[in-house]
Amino acid sequence: MSGPIRVVVADDERMVRTALRVILDAESGIEVVGEATTGAEAVSVVRERLPDVVLMDVRMPGIDGIRATEQILATLAAPPRVVVVTTFENDSHVYDALRAGAAGFLLKRAAAEELIQAVRLVARSDSLLFPAQIRDLAARHAPAGATARAWTARLTGREAQVLRLMATGRTNAEIAERMGVGPATVKTHVAAVLAKTGTRDRTQAVIAAYESGFVRPR
Repeated sequence: MSGPIRVVVADDERMVRTALRVILDAESGIEVVGEATTGAEAVSVVRERLPDVVLMDVRMPGIDGIRATEQILATLAAPPRVVVVTTFENDSHVYDALRAGAAGFLLKRAAAEELIQAVRLVARSDSLLFPAQIRDLAARHAPAGATARAWTARLTGREAQVLRLMATGRTNAEIAERMGVGPATVKTHVAAVLAKTGTRDRTQAVIAAYESGFVRPR
């Protein structure tokens, strides 16, 4: 990526927005280019400023962060990566935001280093995948009675293995070592999994795996 990582911060609490801006603006290679206090304002600011990453509170007046995430991802040709910022990691709103297309979530009490790492990670088009937390979210909030999806039958044996390993939070390098193949081969399998599940990234693929019953949360 050329130039600094451009970030929009969306939160209805001024203190939270200020704290996030101070932390990020102090970091080399990251620039906060806009703020929003509501979901509707977040959509407008993102369309105007075209950031690389959005830090999105899930609970805001009017249009909440979930609907705002859906609108941003659906209406922009090259949408930014959305990271949900939340107080409670087991909140149903967090799960709904991940289903809507957020690349991951971050707790408001996270350390500055975690925030910076998260922004840099998603800016590289990686996902903030916390396997234990996503498993717990799926166990609590996934629709009752997982429904098998047609894509499960289209996965090859290797692709199915890769998806199950993705659900454990393993990186491509770790999956390659586990399967005894090269990282390039794993990358090809991951791309195929995303295409067949119709998902944007690893987090979305894992959510789809839980909701189809392909992977069980318990």
